[in-house]
Amino acid sequence: MRSLFTRSLIALGFLVSASAAHAEYPERPVTIVVPLAAGSGMDTVARLYAEKLQAALGKPFVVENKPGASLMLAASYVAKAAPDGYTLMVSTASTMAINPFVYKVIPYKVSDFVPVSFYVKVPFILVINPDLPIKNVAELITLAKQRRLNYSSPGLGVPPHLAMEYLKQHFGVDMTHVPYRSTPQSVQDIIANHVQLGFAEAGLTLPHIRGGDLRALAVSSSTRLSNLPEVPPFSEVANAPGFEAVSWHMLFAPANTPMPIVDKLHAEMARIMREPEMQYKVTEIGLLPIDPPSVAEAENYMVAERKKWGALVRKLGLEGSQ
Repeated sequence: MRSLFTRSLIALGFLVSASAAHAEYPERPVTIVVPLAAGSGMDTVARLYAEKLQAALGKPFVVENKPGASLMLAASYVAKAAPDGYTLMVSTASTMAINPFVYKVIPYKVSDFVPVSFYVKVPFILVINPDLPIKNVAELITLAKQRRLNYSSPGLGVPPHLAMEYLKQHFGVDMTHVPYRSTPQSVQDIIANHVQLGFAEAGLTLPHIRGGDLRALAVSSSTRLSNLPEVPPFSEVANAPGFEAVSWHMLFAPANTPMPIVDKLHAEMARIMREPEMQYKVTEIGLLPIDPPSVAEAENYMVAERKKWGALVRKLGLEGSQ
């Protein structure tokens, strides 16, 4: 029988070996799974920092797109991946804070993941077809009480849909929701005047606003956008202090990924996202770069987001509607 001293030495050797393995991470290519198609804002930012992670850590960081099932295809895939730091995922408010309330069944649990880096907020812009004879939210509400308007969103239960439902309830107006399969399609039909308005991602709508194809009335973030400073926050024009309906991007790893690996990736992402060049590129595509908070703070933010979105979903009668 081994002595206590011998067993202690073996255990110590194992810990040293494991620590060394974590210190050497990564030893092979790392996959970052993106739940949206190539060319989306999420995909663009992920490829920017994947390149920088590769340069810093010496191994390829490969972006793999797995769109589908309201972002749940990617989440289901990564939830089943080995918790070794070699399969990561970018995800959003929809996946982590809204789907668990809107869908009766989802193929993953929020507890299947640990946040590595919370690095971007995704604001939405309330846009209308410029043929509508209105210039601001107050005029929009007056018009909506006079005639039925249709609004688009990229799907049921996503933040742009919930933001519009909040607007309807807040102002006591009725509008018809027209859900689409994708954000580009939902925006194109506002431009074509098949629907009259909607909240849509800033990155996609900014070129159309600048080109005169869309008119912006408000932004869903609590602050103005630096590349659209004349457009006020919805919370301001709606007299709804504290209201913010943004999505966000977080980099996740499967739960039980060793914390030394999570901490190493978190530190590199914080360094990358603080680079002025990175912040400029993120801002230019209509996103709001943030200084990544700690892993614990990111966890707390997600808890608050689930509380906020869950309450709104229940208030709107959409719980378990999908």
